[in-house]
Amino acid sequence: MKQRKLVVISSGLSQPSSTRLLADQLSASAVGAAARLGVTLDVQVVELRDLAHEITDNMLTGFAKPALKQAQDSVAAADALIVVTPVFSAGYSGLFKSFFDVLEQDVLTDKPVMMAATAGTARHSLVLEHALRPLFAYLRAAILPTSVFAASDDWGANSVEGPLRGRIERAATELAREVERREPATVTDPFALTENFEDMIKNL
Repeated sequence: MKQRKLVVISSGLSQPSSTRLLADQLSASAVGAAARLGVTLDVQVVELRDLAHEITDNMLTGFAKPALKQAQDSVAAADALIVVTPVFSAGYSGLFKSFFDVLEQDVLTDKPVMMAATAGTARHSLVLEHALRPLFAYLRAAILPTSVFAASDDWGANSVEGPLRGRIERAATELAREVERREPATVTDPFALTENFEDMIKNL
């Protein structure tokens, strides 16, 4: 089977949080959908709540501490991302946006991204289109067609067989198909020599 890496970005602030719950359901469905296509997904979850201080320090100093650097490297090496944010003041959370602000330039270019959000009411569902989609379009990610929004009413019995489950399965299938058709992600070492050292000497 093909091996691919899926990184899940969850920016819920409480523990437990509906944001992490949605992230877990999305990743579990993606693993199942990928397995049916002959792909094994190695899933890594990045909880931004645990990196909040390091993200702030990075914005102030320009340097990432070890835990944040590991998360940044994981995103760069990922074959696909699932990103989930709670909705605050009709937009994504500041912590969510700050994490993407401290990623290296172009790291999301052409990388498949499934977008998702949680909120207390369905009135915030358009945040996926007027806030998240423009953000990831600017970052040149390959945004999956189906995004997933979960309001408080979507949980409980409705989360098993209701509309939320249908959206999760549809988005997971899209992600699995996108990952299956692509070559594995590669990370270029910016410090790697582009020429053989001996050839460089000869050309001096």
